Amino acid sequence: MKLRKFAAALVAATVWSGVAMADGLPEGGTVEAVEKAGDNVRIAFLSFQNNPFWIPVTEGAMAAKDYLADFNGTLDYVDLGDDLSAEAVVSGIEAALAQQYDGIVVVPIFDGTARIINEATEEGVPVFSIIAEGAVPSKRLSFMGQDATAAGQQIGAFINEKMDGDGKLGVITGYFGATQHQMRMNGALDYLKENAPGIEIIGPFENRDKAESAYSLVQDMYTANPDLEMVYVTAGGPYGAAKAVQDLGLTGEIGVVGFDHTPENMAYLESGEMVGLLDQAPFQQAFDSSVMLFNHLVAGTEVPELIEADGNLITPTDVAK
Repeated sequence: MKLRKFAAALVAATVWSGVAMADGLPEGGTVEAVEKAGDNVRIAFLSFQNNPFWIPVTEGAMAAKDYLADFNGTLDYVDLGDDLSAEAVVSGIEAALAQQYDGIVVVPIFDGTARIINEATEEGVPVFSIIAEGAVPSKRLSFMGQDATAAGQQIGAFINEKMDGDGKLGVITGYFGATQHQMRMNGALDYLKENAPGIEIIGPFENRDKAESAYSLVQDMYTANPDLEMVYVTAGGPYGAAKAVQDLGLTGEIGVVGFDHTPENMAYLESGEMVGLLDQAPFQQAFDSSVMLFNHLVAGTEVPELIEADGNLITPTDVAK
């Protein structure tokens, strides 16, 4: 990070520590509003709804809506639908601009969204990206999220340890066109290629974040590869893969590793089909980014260009404690 951003980065690091800075913040939120707006400040929060991962994102946004209401801030949650695409993001931002929102929080995910983000910025409407964004740079105010390549590498190291450097690994990604999903996948596969060449990759396959698709893919992979040992799901729907393992009667023989501590995933972690889950603090990302954008609009508070969310990888041993 540039030296001129160092002080702001220190503030962000403190904020992102997970410790609430003041009373009145919801559990999981760590950033407080710095002052009350003189005139009503309107923020559009644009997100998707295609699998349980988005539930804590929505909850974080709605918590920010309630919190900012006391500071003369209005946050409107906008559901972009259940089919993730660059076109949905572009349409959502265009609508927010037409409705003259003061700022936008968005989950861009795909390439093809930079143009409209740049357009919004040039019109004086700052855009705060969270969770995942495309590979093409934009003029967004900030990006808050996980280093997807590093997260993939962390998963790769975990898989290597679990498989003892040998065996067949099935790979299911969410969307082939999603930069974050690709980086998560490549981070793990590149790590394994270098450190565990004995692990054979089956796939990758695309499930479009659907649990039912992951379920069918695991069944097909096992039919073709009865010596399958592990499945890595890079994005939404890993519990579908875990249910397939359970229904095949292969709990303890095939392990599933993926992302997000959702109730659906945690249930299979407890029963043993899921062997590793890496979180990305979706509630916190949604809440904190909304309040940081509000502070920027109201008080000109500087926001770091990049705010990384650390991942917490848990195993069945952790939930058994």
